[in-house]
Amino acid sequence: MRGRGSAGGQPWTRKLERCDQSGGCCGPLGTSDFILSDQEQESGYLEHSSHLPIYVSKCPLVYCVQNHRKAREETGRLCKKCDEPLVSGLPHVAFSSSSSMSGSYSPGYAKINKRGGAGGWSPSDSDHYQWLQVDFGNRKQISAIATQGRYSSSDWVTQYRMLYSDTGRNWKPYHQDGNIWAFPGNINSDGVVRHDLQHAVIARYVRVVPLDWNGEGRIGLRIEVYGCAYWADVINFDGHVVLPYRFRNKKMKTLKDVIALKFKTSESEGVILHGEGQQGDYITLELKKAKLVFSLNLGSNQLGPIYGHTSVTTGSLLDDHHWHSVVIERQGRSINLTLDRGVQHFRTNGEFDYLDLDYEITFGGIPFSGKPSSSSRKNFKGCMESINYNGINITDLARRKKLEPSNVGNLSFSCVEPYTVPVFFNATSYLEVPGRPNQDLLSVSFQFRTWNPNGLLLFSQFADNLGTVEIDLTESKVAVHINVTQTKMTQTDISSGSGLNDGQWHEVRFLAKENFAILTIDGDEASAVRTNSPLQVKTGEKYFFGGFLNQMNNSSHSVLQPSFQGCMQLVQVDDQLVNLYEVAQRRPGSFANVSIDMCAIIDRCVPNHCEHGGKCSQTWHSFQCACEETGYSGATCHNSIYEPSCEAYKHLGQTSNYYWIDPDGSGPLGPLKVYCNMTEDKVWTIVSHDLQMQTTVVGYSPEKYSVTQLVYSASMDQINAVTSSAEHCEQYVSYFCKMSRLLNTPGRPGWSDIFNYCLSWCLELAKQSNRCALFSYRSVPKVSSVVFNEKLKRVRIRALCCLQSFIHLSQEVRPNF
Repeated sequence: MRGRGSAGGQPWTRKLERCDQSGGCCGPLGTSDFILSDQEQESGYLEHSSHLPIYVSKCPLVYCVQNHRKAREETGRLCKKCDEPLVSGLPHVAFSSSSSMSGSYSPGYAKINKRGGAGGWSPSDSDHYQWLQVDFGNRKQISAIATQGRYSSSDWVTQYRMLYSDTGRNWKPYHQDGNIWAFPGNINSDGVVRHDLQHAVIARYVRVVPLDWNGEGRIGLRIEVYGCAYWADVINFDGHVVLPYRFRNKKMKTLKDVIALKFKTSESEGVILHGEGQQGDYITLELKKAKLVFSLNLGSNQLGPIYGHTSVTTGSLLDDHHWHSVVIERQGRSINLTLDRGVQHFRTNGEFDYLDLDYEITFGGIPFSGKPSSSSRKNFKGCMESINYNGINITDLARRKKLEPSNVGNLSFSCVEPYTVPVFFNATSYLEVPGRPNQDLLSVSFQFRTWNPNGLLLFSQFADNLGTVEIDLTESKVAVHINVTQTKMTQTDISSGSGLNDGQWHEVRFLAKENFAILTIDGDEASAVRTNSPLQVKTGEKYFFGGFLNQMNNSSHSVLQPSFQGCMQLVQVDDQLVNLYEVAQRRPGSFANVSIDMCAIIDRCVPNHCEHGGKCSQTWHSFQCACEETGYSGATCHNSIYEPSCEAYKHLGQTSNYYWIDPDGSGPLGPLKVYCNMTEDKVWTIVSHDLQMQTTVVGYSPEKYSVTQLVYSASMDQINAVTSSAEHCEQYVSYFCKMSRLLNTPGRPGWSDIFNYCLSWCLELAKQSNRCALFSYRSVPKVSSVVFNEKLKRVRIRALCCLQSFIHLSQEVRPNF
């Protein structure tokens, strides 16, 4: 890579090498040169000169560079691990903190093994609202963090959290094992405790929040962060512009595809990429309700009711305006979809392997074409970086103006950050903000997201003891309770909305004045709830969001719901947007146990721990699985409620009947309904299909065969599970021919040709498949009875053959008779 990472003015070219588990390099992958950016080495993706995508596995934090001039002179290579100290060389101005005891305790002295000032950072107060922040100057890839107490003191941190951000706003806590991670800290002032991150993070800012500290001292901290440089092209999409990559030959027919990109957005809906063809093929990646939906159609099945449309949903809460990484790998019908290190493997529906696209693939939306699909979907609004389509660097082409974006909207190459400031509440939180007192109009609005069905959203007391107003989340609805205490206590209650504890952002607007109040949810004016009950309003001085001051929560000011757990943003009181940064400095307002400029909500149902199709629901601290109609029970729908076989039902004393069986117990296969035929010496398991009755077959000819599909009440995997444990399996086939020739005549095949075709097919299949022991080369289908009736000219043939192999007949080979 020229112009960057060079020594002595010599250009460096990075060359990929195999990496062992310890992070070392052990020989090149090949002789071709690779350009490996920091972004690419983080994701394991490379761009080869021939535009063939290549992946590196299990060494995401290692990259190797080779100086070609030196390489011609000697064979040595310089290998680097992403483990450079990032803090020790920073100036004092790169450090900031919530507070400091004095100048000698300032955050600029918080460097590992340094003794400057008082030997480290200490805040003015040792409480849970303190933090130490580092600005690296630009984005870095971070692989580890280390801490140390204040030099030769009783001050050290025993537990802390790490937050990170691109902008110094909208912080994201480091997650590990699906939870906000608390790092163990120090046990003395001078020992260094280092933690290698389970997964690397990309950030310009890091903030350390002490959770606990030495009880005989104060918060005292020195830190080091380890990592390496990071750089990537960024594109900002404004929600209108669409970026197309047009194919040279106007059509693109691919058997393999690799598409990789990163995105961040505050919107819950938007098309990230889209391509389609005139044959009905399409590929779409989009956000729906802050989840990632991947849709693909390689073509529909022309012989039956099965279509090629395949849709997979993954992820959750992706509208958090933090970077998320996506990689789509396709080989024919086999797909790997990776979102933030979580991989889903699946196969597409239909029978085709190639993706046929026409003209272009677009990023950021769907060009308007007049089709309903192009106008009903929102374009993507947010940022993308490192877009790579089958080895083609889309972001680089766009930056060099090699692509022509749509005329509508604006495409820029710096990420536009939102102005929203979220607030994170737990069960003991509240946020107090001032209002304009003694007004005859009360107006509040805010957005919230939560998993809990109940919680206090807002409480305020009217001036002159006129009463109170309370806004709650009650059974997943927003309810407003207005208590008026003029001559006697009267209460006005209104409610609106449903299912508002789904983790999505929801907007609440409430307005009240004399003898009138209106509640609007999610901007739906048509569903707004109004009341004209007698009401006098005179606004108070304070509004409490999410919770209540302990000293005010007495019998005269009791609230109906527990404290809110979740996030809020865009808080407006009396038509004024609340400046939460000022509230964070407690001027004006106050708070307890809230995190400002962070929303740390977690989706405990992603990934879904409920098995066998169980439906996952959650509260703030736990999740539950609904196992009804799945055939399974237990906390995660793991235990089958059915017997594994007909034999088991017979041992329970059951007689012949239809039963549900689960051949693999608690395995991935679902239960299937079969008929259990209990005879004296054997138990038969009968799997039905849709051709139990006689079916008319069109005439036979050598050139054109009749094709009839069998659709079984079980999948091939379920049938395999049944037949693999069977001692004997057979398929009953009967052919009824009326007014048909029994013998062949030259040029006109008769029934014997049809039967011989069936035998030859079964023999050929027997050579190809040994999965059923009964059905082998020596055990071809045999005629058990052939009855000739000259008067009716009817032939009845009964053939015995392997059930499993006969399924192959219907699904793959399809003999034509």
